[in-house]
Amino acid sequence: MSAPTFAPSTRIAFIGGGNMASAVIGGLIQRGLPAAQIAVVEPFEAARTALREHHGIDALPTAGAALAGADLLVWAVKPQSFQAAAAPVAAHAGGALQLSVMAGIRSDAIAKATGSARIVRCMPNTPALVGRGMTGLFAGPAATAADRALAEAVIRTTGDALWVEREEQLDAVTALSGSGPAYVFYFLEAMQQAGVELGLTPEQARTLAVGTFAGGAHLAGASAEPLATLRERVTSKGGTTHAALTALEQAGVKTAFVKAMHAACVRAAELGDEFGRTPPH
Repeated sequence: MSAPTFAPSTRIAFIGGGNMASAVIGGLIQRGLPAAQIAVVEPFEAARTALREHHGIDALPTAGAALAGADLLVWAVKPQSFQAAAAPVAAHAGGALQLSVMAGIRSDAIAKATGSARIVRCMPNTPALVGRGMTGLFAGPAATAADRALAEAVIRTTGDALWVEREEQLDAVTALSGSGPAYVFYFLEAMQQAGVELGLTPEQARTLAVGTFAGGAHLAGASAEPLATLRERVTSKGGTTHAALTALEQAGVKTAFVKAMHAACVRAAELGDEFGRTPPH
């Protein structure tokens, strides 16, 4: 997909101005959306100052009439803060498309709190902070094709995106790509440790590990071949790679890794039950 562009009149409001919101805002401005057409509600002064310094945006400490003209409202608050944040916003932005980057807050809860049934939920990850994010998206039944296009254009300012058809699939997205950067760092730590134990400096080992991980991921992304085929190409019978992979298999690493992501998916569903239930009225 080509770089996203936005209609000249597009107005976008953010509820929450932390790291993820700032990453999206930076992408929007880079793609030509004027800062004057971006509104942010952020209660913390330090975060408001950072938005002003980095993006030229004067964020609001509380929700107000400035939100009323928004075409898209991006929810970027912590899940436990959503209900309190939504109460003053609903009166001004109920007619906007709601785009949630919050983990665990399900569509029915967002609809009830905002008064809008036009909802797109997404699960980004931290590489979005450097423009290399991988985000899963789900559109509720009331979201139109134009709504989906706008939400995807916004998210693609931070990297790549993939749509899922069922909301519960976002739990699997959370387990794979949402939590995934931590798995990468975990393996990089192990590779660096091994490199040091084998006689390299920590800096040398880190450079080799990071470069290898990035290169391997790039090769996998550029190839249509099965991942197993790419692995087998590097693995000569009786060679060094074969020795390493045999040790990993004997230790049950792949089984443990798959089990770990199942655990992450279960926890994502539990958080959805905890944060996603609609409050009584």
